Amino acid sequence: MVNCCGLVSEKNEPVPLKSISVELQIKDHVASVCSSLQYLNEEDRPLEAVFVFPLPAEAAVCHFSAKIGDQEIVAEVQEKQSARDQYDDAVSSGQQAFLLEESEESSDVFRLSVGCLSPGQNASITIIYVIELSVQADEALRFCLPAVLNPRYKPAASPAGVPEVSSTSVIPYTLSLSVEVISSDRISRLLSSCPLEPLQYLDKQHCHATVNLSAGHRFDKDVELFVYYENSHQPTAVVEAGSSVAQSGSLMADPALMISLYPEFPASVMSSLASRGEFVFVVDRSGSMDCKMHHGNDAQMRIESARDTLLLLLKSLPMGCYFNIYGFGSHFESFFPQSVVYSEDTMEEALKRVKSMNADMGGTEILRPLKHIYSQPCYPDHPRQIFIFTDGEVWNTKEVLDLVKAHVYSHRCFSFGIGEGASTALITGMAREGSGHAQFITGTDRMQPKVMQSLRFALQPAVDNISVDWAVPKGMKVDMLSPPINTLFQGQRALIYAQIKGRSSEKKEGAVTVKYRLKDQPVTNQLQFTLEPTEDTGMTIHRLAARSVIRSLEMEERAEGADTENIRSRVVELSVQARISSVHTAFIAVNKDSKQTVKGALLQRRVPVQHMMASMHGGGRRMCGMAAPMLMQCSARSARAPRMDINYAIPMRACMMQSNSMRIESDSDEAEPQKDPLLQLVSLQKAEGFWELNASLAAVFGKTEDEVTNQKAAQVDGSVWATVLALIWLNTYKSDQQDEWQFVAMKAASWIRSQKRDGLSQCVCDGNALFGCQVTEDTLGI
Repeated sequence: MVNCCGLVSEKNEPVPLKSISVELQIKDHVASVCSSLQYLNEEDRPLEAVFVFPLPAEAAVCHFSAKIGDQEIVAEVQEKQSARDQYDDAVSSGQQAFLLEESEESSDVFRLSVGCLSPGQNASITIIYVIELSVQADEALRFCLPAVLNPRYKPAASPAGVPEVSSTSVIPYTLSLSVEVISSDRISRLLSSCPLEPLQYLDKQHCHATVNLSAGHRFDKDVELFVYYENSHQPTAVVEAGSSVAQSGSLMADPALMISLYPEFPASVMSSLASRGEFVFVVDRSGSMDCKMHHGNDAQMRIESARDTLLLLLKSLPMGCYFNIYGFGSHFESFFPQSVVYSEDTMEEALKRVKSMNADMGGTEILRPLKHIYSQPCYPDHPRQIFIFTDGEVWNTKEVLDLVKAHVYSHRCFSFGIGEGASTALITGMAREGSGHAQFITGTDRMQPKVMQSLRFALQPAVDNISVDWAVPKGMKVDMLSPPINTLFQGQRALIYAQIKGRSSEKKEGAVTVKYRLKDQPVTNQLQFTLEPTEDTGMTIHRLAARSVIRSLEMEERAEGADTENIRSRVVELSVQARISSVHTAFIAVNKDSKQTVKGALLQRRVPVQHMMASMHGGGRRMCGMAAPMLMQCSARSARAPRMDINYAIPMRACMMQSNSMRIESDSDEAEPQKDPLLQLVSLQKAEGFWELNASLAAVFGKTEDEVTNQKAAQVDGSVWATVLALIWLNTYKSDQQDEWQFVAMKAASWIRSQKRDGLSQCVCDGNALFGCQVTEDTLGI
């Protein structure tokens, strides 16, 4: 086994990838990303290399080119097999060729083949893609440049032959990143997970700004950017003119429309969240969950953060619902044979088992536990909500997504990608196909507030009977390109792509109306927009719309009884037309003018890609991630010898799981107390929502039991007093973490109101005196 990183030769030489530079342009909610990768062949022979690297699953790759010396070769989009054959022919004849392919297993992984790079020769590869920016809990728009691709786990029944890797290496290349933000809304700030130079505003309105990543950044972790606009929840419509050279009547020739809607539900419906439901929490317990959440000294292990999050979730559930918890790895197990009614007893039993959860279940195989969950009958009037937590990758991403989609009418799926490198295709795909919501927890993010936001979505009543109606001038029509909307959440963006056909001499204005039912109540949201095209959009909206259509067709192709040949033909036609990637096409570039050829007979053979499975059954070592772009295999060729394939070790994060025999764990039910006072307080709350007056509660407040008890009025019940104190303490000392404790506080306030006790006003007054604060009854919700 060769222990080194990146591109290696048969002599185990350093990688020729020297640097990566990225130019990012953000226009409102859409980003265009131009990445340039600089390569150098330091071998004394021509070289071919295959790199595998991650891109966001939602990205539409729309340009690929290679520059060798002063000559630039721009790639064409072709049917995939045709492109592969052309690449093989070119490389075998000594021509320089480049092939960019989307993985057939997962849409967030691409393979780049660099063929026939002469000794000492430089090559600059440019890849451009466009993508919609996701909206975060704090209303920021998030862009992520992935640097890490986690190990993709293959089930035991899959073909073997994947090597174990037990070495780590320093990433030898740097990243430069420049960012330009152009918005119709005022830019309030821009944050990043990596050091940035100061933000420079280019206009007085603060609608145009630039910023650069600090020099010398080592590209060993994801780069995240968060853009904040003053009115990020403002519904918008963008009309983009069609291409004058595209075929008449095609998607690329007609104007394209992108609608961003933010549904606003009636206050009467939102005032009381749903109290019924079945909540199934599915937690990754593979070896890599023993890695740290981030690189800081105070970082928790991922499994520890998951345990804390489960505590918060279990305490936040409403009485009368059903719940269950699954752990999965190479196998899976559930806390209960089937979901049970939420009560004090079942909650306490679950919490005991949560405390003993470890990252000790091997690989990452998510399909089997999902099949088991879907095989369980649903409870009438208790809609199923599945929460899935994972930090890894699976090879059968598309099979998982097909399964989730097949059961979309019986559940909603909320997915969470933990740590850098979690598959965007898997996480966003499960949420999309399961009518839920996706979250990524990276860097120093806390898992709890993001999970609580998704719980708020899950507790919202399900929207049904959704329809979209268009009003445009006579002579025009709108064809919706996005798949039918099957879910809406309060305050969360819904994107709609459409094609505008025809012409009209009337006023250039249109409107879109979204109608739906919410708890048997009809709701209507409408947006009026101009039909005048936006200037200088670079066909971005068309390509995102085409990507949306292609993804829908790819899902349709995998459905039982689908006309696969016809669908594949439509995908290829649209992919070539729009010049964007798909699973059935590839970008191919051949330098036919190159005079530097390799003479002699060469063996024509496609380079096999050795995929990583850094996981061992039965407690072997498991790596947490790998830096990218990554070479999966490289080949050196000469005129005298056939192609030689050289295996190598992918660079991994220095984070390994010790074998089970080396792990020291306590089997006792007694667990170390939570260090976080908030989690200490939450852990003491009863399922019905109240707290008991005891020394443990007083310790959270920083008081003795006598200090807390002596302040209580004689006629006040101890549990009411304790619960009022807990609410005052939360609002006083943890107001900045309200997203995390809002549901435990709602349960507590509801319980207090149900007691119908006198003297609450005096109780609140005495509590304020104890803590030296001034919190009102209205603030506490009692």
